[in-house]
Amino acid sequence: MSNSAQNSSESLHHLKQQIADLQSNVAYLELTVDSLDQVIAKQDKQIQDMQRQLQLMYVQLNRVSDSGIAPFDAASEVPPHY
Repeated sequence: MSNSAQNSSESLHHLKQQIADLQSNVAYLELTVDSLDQVIAKQDKQIQDMQRQLQLMYVQLNRVSDSGIAPFDAASEVPPHY
């Protein structure tokens, strides 16, 4: 085998190795993106749930303040047995 043919063969082998490495990196990045996508979807659902809970708390708070009930103040309230 001539020196030129050997260099060409080594170059081809090197290119094949680089392609295999790139394919491996792409596969890893795809897994990472899929994993992050699942995390984002879960967090989005949690945020939506918390927003609904907050809205319900606002509704309940408005009902209490609209009902004319005075807020409880433990410092000014004296128990009946005193």
